[in-house]
Amino acid sequence: MLKKILLPTILLLLAYGFWISSDFKTIAAGISLFLFGMLSLEEGFQAFTGGTLERLLRRTTSSTGKSLLFGICSTTLMQSSSLVSVITISFLSAGLITLTAGIGIIFGANLGTTTGAWLIAGFGLKVNIAAYAMPMLVFGVILVFQSSRSLKGIGYILAGLGFLFLGIHYMKEGFESYKDTINLAEYAVAGYPGVLLFTTLGIFATVVMQSSHATLVLTITALAAGQITYENALALAIGANVGTTITAILGAMSANEAGKRLAAAHLVFNLVTGAIAIIFIYQLVALVNGMSALVGIADDDYTLKLAVFHSVFNVIGIVVMLPLINQLVNALEKYIPEKRPEVDQPKYLSDSSAAFPGTAVEAVRLETLRVYEAALRIIIDGLGMKAADVLSSNNLEQVLGTQNRIHQFDIDAMYERHIKGIYSAIVVFISDTTFSRREEQSADLRWLRDANINLVEAVKDTAQLQENLIFYTGSENPEMRAAYNRLRTQVGLIIRDLEEMRASTAGVIDVLSLDALKLLVEEDQSRINQTLTELIGKRAISPSMGSSLINDSVFAHDICMSLISAAQNLFVTGEQHLTQAAHDVTLDKSDLSKIGTQASAESLNR
Repeated sequence: MLKKILLPTILLLLAYGFWISSDFKTIAAGISLFLFGMLSLEEGFQAFTGGTLERLLRRTTSSTGKSLLFGICSTTLMQSSSLVSVITISFLSAGLITLTAGIGIIFGANLGTTTGAWLIAGFGLKVNIAAYAMPMLVFGVILVFQSSRSLKGIGYILAGLGFLFLGIHYMKEGFESYKDTINLAEYAVAGYPGVLLFTTLGIFATVVMQSSHATLVLTITALAAGQITYENALALAIGANVGTTITAILGAMSANEAGKRLAAAHLVFNLVTGAIAIIFIYQLVALVNGMSALVGIADDDYTLKLAVFHSVFNVIGIVVMLPLINQLVNALEKYIPEKRPEVDQPKYLSDSSAAFPGTAVEAVRLETLRVYEAALRIIIDGLGMKAADVLSSNNLEQVLGTQNRIHQFDIDAMYERHIKGIYSAIVVFISDTTFSRREEQSADLRWLRDANINLVEAVKDTAQLQENLIFYTGSENPEMRAAYNRLRTQVGLIIRDLEEMRASTAGVIDVLSLDALKLLVEEDQSRINQTLTELIGKRAISPSMGSSLINDSVFAHDICMSLISAAQNLFVTGEQHLTQAAHDVTLDKSDLSKIGTQASAESLNR
């Protein structure tokens, strides 16, 4: 309801302001150009988030100190704490960074955003920046129309800077013109009532414009023109700092619990920082005066003093909150717990993780790992095996031979509970990604999609195999019991091999090892077919038993091949995928002695 009323009210107020004052029109145009410049800058920097920024973020968040430094540097470079916040929420939602690292980045972003005030106060108001804006706009627009993504990104950055400079110029001109008609400084409010009033105005302006930078520029240009008092300008800066959290909060609305925790941490930090600045504002003013005198800032240079104040109270906020970061994390995890639905749902897929190619691929990879692990559990339980036996060095066929009966395991119900929800979400997520045509990410997503398809097929084939397996494992015919135990052993040893490869190579499996496993499965299948022919020939089993065994041996073969294919799509690097496709790698039996694992050798002897 409030949202429906707010926009028309703002539009009516703007229309009224345009009608009564041409100077107000100039200021409003300046704000609009500045905001459009911010949007262009964000668009430009997002052109470079297809891998470079993601890799940098992973490497620079291994400690709280590094996370803090990354937040400062990235926000100083991009001049948008909002973009840094959205990127951080995206990475946290995709599970690429920890909550502690995310909070460190947000703390740093708050300090990094103060460099904007320094640039505007120290440079933007001292020279005719409109002269610099024109060439930036010309070159920027030309580059925006290029087909190269990098050139287009640079074009948006140049155009964004041009619009920022033009916006500052028009805001400055508008407030200067106001001197001849009205002096807004006459409406100043002194003391703590003024601090609270203008802090509230700063919050409101930032929420409406979705940019603390815009509020600060408006404040600095008004202060430079003498339209507001220094004390009221400080309060507006505090309000802008608190109001900027609205972007993170809006970005977290579509994120998972981890993203919501980060937005809450952002809000807590800025509220605490704002409260400290309000309570001790006069002490901070004295501190700023002393620091300004030390570095040679003139007593009446209030715009630069405002920049100093903005930096000082953000540094104080970091000093106060940084030692409490672990307690903050614990409190957020307690009050924003992860939901535990009866049916497993995706943990990493969200609008936030879809915002950037790298985070989208990583989110799908993590969800596919969940499907992989759930599929292995279901297949092991569905075939009446124990994970402890399958994943150990025990003689699996001998262990299975001691079982006289397999209990019914509801594979369909387990699939519905642990796989279907995640699998369906992955398919929709990949289909909805707007960057799916980009070559690198498109290939990664295609392989991950295929891995999920393979895993689902393996589970479905296990359900097909289970019915006869339960019946014949409890049969009085020893040949049928041995044959079905052989099928179980075949699947179990493939799972064992895959998990051993995965554990020994830190989750990256060599494609040649998987090709070796495929050959082993084919050899096993040939031996099973030969055994089957011999059993039917000597009348050890009936024709109906033989037909069941033939069908189920195909199911066992398909389970193994689907699991290997899933592992190839999930655990083999993209470079190996491309190499294999280019050279069509094939193996013969002589290769097995060179690359086969100990578990593979066991498979050859079964």
